Amino acid sequence: MRPRRAATLVDSAPRRVLPRSIGAGSTIAGLGCYLPERVLTNIELAKTVDTTDEWIQKRTGVRERRIAAPSEATSDLAYRAAHEALRAAGVAATDLDFIVVGTTTPDMVFPNVACLLQKRLGARSIGCLDVSAACSSFVYGLSVGHGAIASGQAETVLVVGAETLSRITNWRDRATCILFGDCAGAAVLRPARPGHGFLSFCLGGDGSGEETLCLTGGGSRRPASFETVERGEHYITMKGPEVYQFAVRAIPAAAAEALRRAELGPADVDFVIPHQANIRIIESSARRLHVPLSKFFINVQRYGNTSAASVPVALYEAVRAGRIEEGRVGVLVTFGAGYTWGACAIRWGGAC
Repeated sequence: MRPRRAATLVDSAPRRVLPRSIGAGSTIAGLGCYLPERVLTNIELAKTVDTTDEWIQKRTGVRERRIAAPSEATSDLAYRAAHEALRAAGVAATDLDFIVVGTTTPDMVFPNVACLLQKRLGARSIGCLDVSAACSSFVYGLSVGHGAIASGQAETVLVVGAETLSRITNWRDRATCILFGDCAGAAVLRPARPGHGFLSFCLGGDGSGEETLCLTGGGSRRPASFETVERGEHYITMKGPEVYQFAVRAIPAAAAEALRRAELGPADVDFVIPHQANIRIIESSARRLHVPLSKFFINVQRYGNTSAASVPVALYEAVRAGRIEEGRVGVLVTFGAGYTWGACAIRWGGAC
């Protein structure tokens, strides 16, 4: 019997030598998005749970959300968004030096989504990392990708935020099922010209919020069993008022800190891409940050809370709508379970 071929640790082709010019910073060179076809409206949802379209819109701002097809997993959504981002950036999958995927809903515990994505894209045997910081995962992933470029370890990095939250949502729980949806967004990072790209990052976490927004079943503390399934521990649970109170403080504080680190203030901001969790949180954050609500891009009404995919999808749509132009200064800001929070200041454009 012939021995099985050992897994290759490196590509047979010589590794690329990264240019010495890398190290100054990074920017977003291309964006991609994927939205599942299935649209679940509030009116349809009200047929299965005690709620109304008016009540949901008043409390959350959500009118509808996207639901992944039964055949679609998180890596499928990530692939579609990544493919478009690569095309927009004008780079091939073989040009990638690193893949970072932010998600709370991986296809499986391991291997990670980034590895599944690397295989499907046909990328070289590069670094593949999943980031798990709940709704903050994409901004955390941008920080990782930026660091890889700024340190000279990479030239081209793919960062994806992808979620299939419908798979961990209890559709009988009115407090949560009205909020969440599925989609994916992706960004290709490249070295930036001086003065452009990411200007600062602010990341944080506070584990004292562990019980306010969580999914307790399936981990090493509460491994999957008949009992955990019966108790619904494999679904999202949330204490809404506590999460709201945290979010309205965390978003403006993180955004303000990212601006301070970039030596900027609210008056310098041309656009804000906030996590699309709840319209009331976004409105409160605008007041506290002293930035007009008109500068905040909002699409929560169409997609609900898509966790790690929220910021990249909103950013993609803002660019497509002409809301973000070359040289404009903006903030991407989010919060998530954990608690976690993250923000970055960016001067748009400037890819080398």
